[in-house]
Amino acid sequence: MAPRAKRPQTLLLRRRGSLTLPAELRRKYRLEEGEPLTLLDLGGVFVLAPRTPLVPKLAGELERLREEAGLNVEDLLAGLKEQRKRLYRERYGSSSDPEAP
Repeated sequence: MAPRAKRPQTLLLRRRGSLTLPAELRRKYRLEEGEPLTLLDLGGVFVLAPRTPLVPKLAGELERLREEAGLNVEDLLAGLKEQRKRLYRERYGSSSDPEAP
């Protein structure tokens, strides 16, 4: 079943063409000042959608999670090396990996 649409909201077009999106929507979709949006004109019906560059958003989220966990870059690299060794052993056995202990 499709999600039920909420009541339409009225936006006011300001003198210089600015619109203000309701705070509830900005919070829900994590929209911040200066973020690009895509406007599509479908014969007089406007569709406005966030155009978020995915890589910078993901990088920011990873950085936030790293800081929350109290990890530094060296911790991540050490963990990466250990995970690589474990994965290699699981797939190929440990005798062929030159870095295996």
